[in-house]
Amino acid sequence: MIRRQRAEVVSVLEDCGEVVFVAVRLDATAARAVCYPLLTGAIAVGDEVIVNTMASELKLGSGGYHYVVANLSRDDELAHDARGHIVKLRYTPLQHEVLTLEEPASPHHATLAAAQSLAGMPIIVGTLHSQVAAVAAGIRAHRAAARIVYVMTDSAALPIGFSHLVRQLKAVGLLDSTITAGQAFGGDHEAVNVTSALLAAKVALNADHVIVAPGVGHVGTGTRFGFSGIEQAGILDSVAALRGRGVAVLRISFADARPRHRGVSHHSLTVLGQLTQARATVVAPELPPVQAAAIARQLEPIALRHELITQSGERALGELAARGVQVTTMGRSVEQDREFFLSAGAAGEFAAMQEVS
Repeated sequence: MIRRQRAEVVSVLEDCGEVVFVAVRLDATAARAVCYPLLTGAIAVGDEVIVNTMASELKLGSGGYHYVVANLSRDDELAHDARGHIVKLRYTPLQHEVLTLEEPASPHHATLAAAQSLAGMPIIVGTLHSQVAAVAAGIRAHRAAARIVYVMTDSAALPIGFSHLVRQLKAVGLLDSTITAGQAFGGDHEAVNVTSALLAAKVALNADHVIVAPGVGHVGTGTRFGFSGIEQAGILDSVAALRGRGVAVLRISFADARPRHRGVSHHSLTVLGQLTQARATVVAPELPPVQAAAIARQLEPIALRHELITQSGERALGELAARGVQVTTMGRSVEQDREFFLSAGAAGEFAAMQEVS
């Protein structure tokens, strides 16, 4: 059910350009709301808006804001300089055109029409948005001048503008460019799907390294296959089909209280142990003996299907600290869930150390 209410904007909390965080008054209560000017137009104090209150009422985590659906105080046309012919959020009231890297109007169309191979490039594939920071830091720690491109999938948040983390990583020099693929939108570049985005990152954006992961707001249900990170399997298979080298980020935690996510998460075990058809490189971090032994036991079935590598990950965490990056996963900081971030950092470090044509 879609829950909507009228509200008044009482203050602008943060204006990030592509996304504006505001405080709104509904009846006698105040709440936080998110506005995407691309979709609803500009917003200012005193505006009367309609907000979708569903996420807040369901007490969702990172998505627990109200969202501005329409600004009743402004009737100007929502013009933007897209120049494209591909529609995102298709067949919804908020559908809008974008210029994708692949389409005929793009200056990269001819290059992408001819592109067929990743030529051995390592593609680091994660399952959570928070992994992007440590992966990028691991790359940068070993290759200071590398051009790093983040491909955001559409399995979680669709607007990349919602991510404070992406803005932070770009500001401190850990990401150079972003591509939003599928129905995701708002990146530096747009792509029709993840597979095409990978080729575009290499041949159109001249990436040295590509990180693929969802946006904010991973979905899980406590069932074997009902989680959004299951897309990691198909992406790794696509990388192999394009003659790239798939590098899988393991979801590891010794801080998560849920048994299914202790050590190696059942998400990683399901994707890599059952669903991925192509052989990939799976990177585990260096851990103390007791933890390392526990991880090794969990990874035994995966080691039969994939190349299993151990990499430190420590330099990645040092790079995050040196650049002042603040990142959490499930509300836990690097200090509180060190193994999670070590695992992502190890994948980035490994990829940075590979020779690519």
